[in-house]
Amino acid sequence: MDQSTDTNAAHWKSEEVAQNWTAKADAREAKRAAQWRFMGELLPFGEKDAFTFLDLGAGTGAAARGILGLYPNCTAVLADFSEQMMGEGVRAMEQYSGRYRYVEFDMTSGDWPAGIPSELGAVVTSMCIHHIPDDRKQGLFAEIFERLATGGWYLNYDPVTSEDPVVEEAWQRTNDRIDPESAHKRLNRTPQEQARNENHIRHMIPLEQQLGYLRAAGFSGIDVYWKQLENVIYGGCRPH
Repeated sequence: MDQSTDTNAAHWKSEEVAQNWTAKADAREAKRAAQWRFMGELLPFGEKDAFTFLDLGAGTGAAARGILGLYPNCTAVLADFSEQMMGEGVRAMEQYSGRYRYVEFDMTSGDWPAGIPSELGAVVTSMCIHHIPDDRKQGLFAEIFERLATGGWYLNYDPVTSEDPVVEEAWQRTNDRIDPESAHKRLNRTPQEQARNENHIRHMIPLEQQLGYLRAAGFSGIDVYWKQLENVIYGGCRPH
């Protein structure tokens, strides 16, 4: 597909999409809550520690809520480029009022807004890095590294691809067994749904390529800390 036809930005800035996303939040968060909490558990902080972290591409703030719930003295900066998603997020984040703020930021741009601190205890991303082109993934990881305090961590929860068709087939076969409804939807997409799916996965890449971007940026402690089929949590820290 021609890169010029990328419609992800328009998709996430749609009022209809934001509202539909929120309407399905309970089911989605039940499925992913353990992973968001696990990202918080991976961070090198004690329960009483005070620190500031960035949830980049935060959407409605699900990953941030997982961390805020673990560390009662921490604060969050939530960055997103969609006014519509941030509006839905303010409602979803109500219980954490006073402990977070939203900042508008388009990850496809390297122009970080002044509202994001220059030194952060941690940065997390969740289900968003796969939306951006490879050169921007690499640039973004370097920019995150520069924003982290010494010893600060970056963690990403996201789907990846495999260059091995046997692996890809195993992932799909297993996912279909876990969720037959998803398999039915995949096999019966309308032309519009198929086009949307192709656009959605256009920037997904293999895991090792992304770990290479972290190494190039200077991270240490790089590992895949959790994996289930195509979904992974990987990351690393800015060394002392």
